[in-house]
Amino acid sequence: MKKILLTLFIVLGSITIQAQELEWHTDMNKAMELSQKNKKPLLLFFTGSDWCGWCMRLQKEVLKTDEFAKWANDNVILVELDFPKRTAQSAELKQQNASLARSFAVQGYPTVWFVDVQKGEDKKPVLKQLGKTGYVRGGASAWLEGANAILDHGKTQKK
Repeated sequence: MKKILLTLFIVLGSITIQAQELEWHTDMNKAMELSQKNKKPLLLFFTGSDWCGWCMRLQKEVLKTDEFAKWANDNVILVELDFPKRTAQSAELKQQNASLARSFAVQGYPTVWFVDVQKGEDKKPVLKQLGKTGYVRGGASAWLEGANAILDHGKTQKK
């Protein structure tokens, strides 16, 4: 009986962990396609994953919580735009991330932009900025309150 309960506990625990895993995209083109297909805005996370203390803190206190995972799965397509110092990246990824950082005038890390992917006149995707945030004290609840305000404002702008 103990073996059955232990096995059941392990199986259910692994299902819960898998359910909360998030898919962070690094290819902006694929993320834009998913955004249009799923009708969800993009969350662009500009980070210095291996050197930025505030980025690591945002990860720990918000982005790696179950509360954030549930919210993100329901509301956004996640894109990580990383600027590491000790981790190698392809030249293509570095160029993409640098170009996006310039386009969004990123001046500090972490910066989180929410953007809506729309079709331009030439049918190419156009990114409409909904708002930005960064590290917010108060954990996931406080951060998500601000994120929801940005997304809600974006929805009213569409109408």
